Amino acid sequence: MIRAATSADAPAICAIYNHYVTNTIVTFEERPVTHSEMRSRVDAVLEKFPWLVLECDGLVAGYACATPWKPRSGYRFSTETSVYLASTYTGRGFGSALYASLLDNLRTRHIHCVIGGIALPNPASVALHEKLGFAKVAHFRENGFKSGRWIEVAYWQRLF
Repeated sequence: MIRAATSADAPAICAIYNHYVTNTIVTFEERPVTHSEMRSRVDAVLEKFPWLVLECDGLVAGYACATPWKPRSGYRFSTETSVYLASTYTGRGFGSALYASLLDNLRTRHIHCVIGGIALPNPASVALHEKLGFAKVAHFRENGFKSGRWIEVAYWQRLF
């Protein structure tokens, strides 16, 4: 089941996200996020944009959210998206369903431009974005630094 997140989901969201913080380069955050920090993030996003969670067997198995692309008012129809799944739920189509629900929600809010930033290499995320109609629009070399190395970042875009 896909539903709107609430601040009560923060601990489960935190557990999913912190796995990626501590074990991967897909996020450039370098220290685990506390439940309180995540609760604040969820609440802030929900003021203007969707934050969805995927529930499987009563547990939060993943989430997807949209945040402002840039703070200036001229960017108000553009968002950046994030999708994360608990590692035991990857590769089974849950990410596609969750992301598709997020895109549907953004369309109803009259968002025009959806942007996904991907730390490379990440073939699963690239495939997910392209499956959902995104096109690669930018590629930055050595744009991030984590785990003792420089990381490339590319951006995919979908217009409604």
